[in-house]
Order: sequence, then structure tokens, then C-alpha cells
Amino acid sequence: MGVVTPNVCTAADETDAAIISRMHGDPAVFDAIFDRYYPAIHGYATRRLGRDLADDVAAETFLVAFDHWRRYDTTQHSARPWLFGIASNLIAGHRRAEARRYRALARAEHTTSAERESHDGPADQVAVRLDAQAVRGRLAAALEGIAPADREVVLLVAWADLTCEEVARALAIPAGTVRSRLHRARTRLRAALGGVDPTATGEESE
Repeated sequence: MGVVTPNVCTAADETDAAIISRMHGDPAVFDAIFDRYYPAIHGYATRRLGRDLADDVAAETFLVAFDHWRRYDTTQHSARPWLFGIASNLIAGHRRAEARRYRALARAEHTTSAERESHDGPADQVAVRLDAQAVRGRLAAALEGIAPADREVVLLVAWADLTCEEVARALAIPAGTVRSRLHRARTRLRAALGGVDPTATGEESE
């Protein structure tokens, strides 16, 4: 007769809300949330600010989340929007650095391929990728020209892969406001890029 093993629920099987609920008895289980989302948060911050600042923003995102885990709405199974909302607030504090990054990327478009390879390491090449295209030239300039609130929405959709409803949760604004900002941002991008919208996703916003 075989041995019957109990059905043990591992962290990988649990929702984020379930893990956070268990922090009342064992705060260390937050490590599972960190492991699930650190790469995504760090990658998003890298695209926005560059790798050096991304290290700080990603680390601080999880410090803030850990400090405020008791406020988490456990009716929401996924913590992804919550974490990206924290990251977005931290990135907003580096708005000047982000603008400088876009201007540098726009200028880099005018360099030759050889010059670009001499200045850009592999990390930077990853950081500026949007879908399958590099964020350079006119796109970088167009992103800089968008109002910060609109840019926040379009990049959370395009780079963080959040839905409009998830962006609404992340930024604590109505979903209708998200859709309005997304439409406005994409209209500006298409105008600047000759009708091309490299931030388009499968989710219809109009």
C-alpha cells in the first residue's frame, strides 16, 4: 500500500493575497512576493530610468511594500498592480533623470552604429527595448513630450503589461481616466511617429 502524502499548498500555488495574509503569522513569507515580482519591477524601472537608478527604485519598492503590507486589499488576488503603483510613485521622484534619458536616447539615434555599440552595453540595450523595437530617436522624443500623467499610463500598459483596470488600481484613479489618458498619449505618439504606435497592445483603448 502506497504512502498518501498530504496536499501541501506551496508558495508557488498561492495567490499573492493569500501569501500576504499569512504575513500576520510569518512576515518572512513576503520573500515569495519579492521573488515573483522583483525582475518585472526592476526591468520596468530600468526602461524608465536606466540600470543604476533602477536598482534603487526596485529595492525601495519592496521595502515600501513590506512596510505597508497590512494595508493591502486581500480581495485583490494579484499584487502586481499594487507593486507597480509603488514603483510609479518612486519613479516620479526621478522625473528629471527620466527626461534626460529620453533626450540622450534621441541624440543617440544620430550616431553611427559603431558609435552606438561603443557607448551602449548589453544592459542598456535591454533597458531601452519596447516590444521588439529600441526606444530611440523620435519615439524617445515623443515620450518626453507627453504629459507625465499620460506617459505614466501608456508605459504601465506598454512596458508593465497592465490592463486599464490594473493601471487604475496601481494609480488609484478611475478606469475611465486611465482610458482617456491612454488615448491622449497614443494620439500624441502617432502624431509624432507618422501614424505608428509602438506602444499598442492587444487591449483596445479606443
